[in-house]
Amino acid sequence: MSIERVNPSELSPSTGFSHAVVATGERIVFLAGQTALDVEGKIVGDGLPEQFERALGNLLTALRRCGGAPADLARVTVHTTDLADYRAHAPRLGSIWRGLAGRDYPAMAVVEVVRLWDEQALVEIDAIAVLDAPPSTPH
Repeated sequence: MSIERVNPSELSPSTGFSHAVVATGERIVFLAGQTALDVEGKIVGDGLPEQFERALGNLLTALRRCGGAPADLARVTVHTTDLADYRAHAPRLGSIWRGLAGRDYPAMAVVEVVRLWDEQALVEIDAIAVLDAPPSTPH
């Protein structure tokens, strides 16, 4: 598996994302949107940073269960109900990302939405990953 992050000097500096990702591998994993749901199916976390951390953790749990790792993420979309709040917390969200997923940034987009399926959710994260070999553990 190979992931090449492309950040042309002709574009604005990429901070916390890559402008393009070229991925080759044997399997493409489409990760469903994850919110801050706990194992009981309830949204946890009072604010955006807490919910972001849980949602990203949930996404990475699903990815790992498929045999992947954060560095295998090629594309991530973050849906938020309040873009101004997201921007206000951007440094903390970046720190959370680096703590859970490292510094290999995928191609990313952040989109403001009116609401999410779980009405208490402030953020939802979905992704596409490219993996090499089949998982070694059963699903």
